Amino acid sequence: MPPCGQPAHPPRATWQHGGVTTATHSTLFPQVPDTADAVLDGLDPEQREVATALHGAVCVLAGAGTGKTRAITHRIAYGVRAGILQPSSVLAVTFTNRAAGEMRGRLRQLGAGGVQARTFHSAALRQLQYFWPKAVGGSLPRIIDRKVQLVADAAAACRIRLDRGELRDVTGEIEWCKVTQTIPADYAAAAAKAGREAPRDPAEIAQVYGTYEDLKRDRAVIDFEDVLLLTVAILQDRHDIAEQVRSQYQHFVVDEYQDVSPLQQRLLELWLGERDSLCVVGDASQTIYSFTGATPDHLLDFRTRHPGATVVKLVRDYRSSPQVVHLANGLLAQARGRAAEHRLELISQRGPGPEPVYAEYTDEPAEAEGAARRIRDLIATGVPAAEIAILFRTNSQSEIYEQALADAGVPYQLRGAERFFDRPEVRKAGAALRAAARFGGNDSLLDDTVDLPSQVRAVLSGEGWTSRPPAGSGAVRERWESLAALANLAQDFAAAKAGATLGDLVAELDERASAQHAPTVQGVTLASLHSAKGLEWDVVFLVGVAEGMMPITYAKTDEQIEEERRLLYVGVTRAREHLCVSWALSRSPGGRPNRRPSRFLDGLRPGSVATAGRGGGGGAGGIERGIGSSGGTLVRRTSRTPARCRVCGRTLTDAGEMKLMRCEACPSDMDEGLYERLREWRAVQAQRSGQPAFCVFTDKTLMAIAETVPEDERELARIPGVGVRKLNRFGTAVLAICAGQELGGDDEGD
Repeated sequence: MPPCGQPAHPPRATWQHGGVTTATHSTLFPQVPDTADAVLDGLDPEQREVATALHGAVCVLAGAGTGKTRAITHRIAYGVRAGILQPSSVLAVTFTNRAAGEMRGRLRQLGAGGVQARTFHSAALRQLQYFWPKAVGGSLPRIIDRKVQLVADAAAACRIRLDRGELRDVTGEIEWCKVTQTIPADYAAAAAKAGREAPRDPAEIAQVYGTYEDLKRDRAVIDFEDVLLLTVAILQDRHDIAEQVRSQYQHFVVDEYQDVSPLQQRLLELWLGERDSLCVVGDASQTIYSFTGATPDHLLDFRTRHPGATVVKLVRDYRSSPQVVHLANGLLAQARGRAAEHRLELISQRGPGPEPVYAEYTDEPAEAEGAARRIRDLIATGVPAAEIAILFRTNSQSEIYEQALADAGVPYQLRGAERFFDRPEVRKAGAALRAAARFGGNDSLLDDTVDLPSQVRAVLSGEGWTSRPPAGSGAVRERWESLAALANLAQDFAAAKAGATLGDLVAELDERASAQHAPTVQGVTLASLHSAKGLEWDVVFLVGVAEGMMPITYAKTDEQIEEERRLLYVGVTRAREHLCVSWALSRSPGGRPNRRPSRFLDGLRPGSVATAGRGGGGGAGGIERGIGSSGGTLVRRTSRTPARCRVCGRTLTDAGEMKLMRCEACPSDMDEGLYERLREWRAVQAQRSGQPAFCVFTDKTLMAIAETVPEDERELARIPGVGVRKLNRFGTAVLAICAGQELGGDDEGD
């Protein structure tokens, strides 16, 4: 078989030739851009459109490796640096602490460190803790770390015996119910409608679920999902609290929008209110968490909910070689279903690389040994261990590869383990470095050190670190890898910051810990396909790609099969340059060789024939803009620029001034009579709906209408505060009032 792996090609200089790769090949400590315009340097046309579209709803459809995180972090940073967005008014949300930490780290490097970047749960928990005393009284109930034991207690109370596997599965069903806002009485019908295969009789699961909720109430505890549910409840019931949150956050960015659950979408809508200052980013072809309640429907329906949205498609792939991209596109070309209809066909921006390698083995141990052998040879040719990954379908496949790598003397790390800065050895080493920075002159360990890297190595040696790794695997090796990562970080920091001191490094570590911006651990990554989402390596080994594992045995429905295909697509697109796809004919040595390669490879691997196909091309890149009218017609929207006062021309940053499109101090040409008629009409609408008057239109919006006196829906839609929903509901009545017409009883806006 051909060798799998050579050192990766360096990226070229410009975005047209594959140079937009800072998400992948960035300097470790880049210089903060000098100006707002400098933030835009190096972005391709579509990324630049994302970065400068700072008003109204924006939907970014971003294929794998197209620089979506780069685009949205530069968007936030540009808005902040240009004075259009206030850092404290921006909330960026994503799905993992790692992703949120990476976003905070990038924003800090771009000079926008004051922006909040959090997971949905983290943002909701902060609000819940702050508002609970005011909304409910007392202190927030304790949040349980793991709900399995409570589910077991609920099952026992119902006299239902669950083995360990059933307990895990029933717990998963309860979590799904909560994120889809399904109550116990509705579980059976909801599960059947969603095509879920219940692990027990649906009536039993509903009974356990109901008892579980009762036990939580009796014990005064809440679970992970309750954080979102309770936040939603408070924001729905308390308009004053909702307005307080909305006054804090004026602009929202949501990453990985294809993974939003119905509950998270409801929370987002409550945060947003009637505004449309929302930017979402996602790719329906990377929807791989539907078992948790995630759905791409919110992403795919975004233009329906926001007809005036700007839609930007990112298809320039800066991560993977043309050969890897060709395989990824081929996988999706055979896909079916709604997500497949909206697939993005990637266009590689990198130079040519090797063809993917396909390997067949007699059994799983031989497959693991073959991968370990190839990896050892790759490292010997100069490929860093940290740039190699082995990806598998289930975590149970990990052990055999851990053993094979240990036997081959190859360092490795397990993905999904404890966060780097939470590891005991890292916390202890951080304390030692902090002490050395403070009292280094009296520390004999530092007597013979000549520079920052040697100082750090000396301190770490006091924690038991050695320059050579220990033999074998397990906890000792993982501890060594953690300390080695700190030593390597010190080396890079000293190279990037001339004259840096130990105190400077400690400050850098503190900032990284706050942002969860971990240094690179030098070891081959072992990870499940799910946990590999959002990551990338020069070399990827996709192992166990056989029927029964990919797709997994319990994937029965067409929707489940398609999600398995998307999961393999995610695995393929993790590779920058070299991709090895393998499978074993039997599980153990001497076993019956009755396995076959995954059906997803049919027509793609050499010698195979396609079994299904959709034909046709994927979505092209580009930009779409439009304003929805009552007739549904889309018209071109002018390019967005910073809001300026229409009287004096000053750039506006205050939300109220932006609604008026003028400075507060500049003279107003408002039609006072029209303003009073609008206020009277608003009072009637508020009384009809049972809402406060500002929920119809704020005073500032009414003033802006009375100043501009719009003549048609297009002019009315340009006024900040008149979103699509309000335009559809109230537009006819408002335009009639502006035209001096008398409204009849049936023409007042409902």
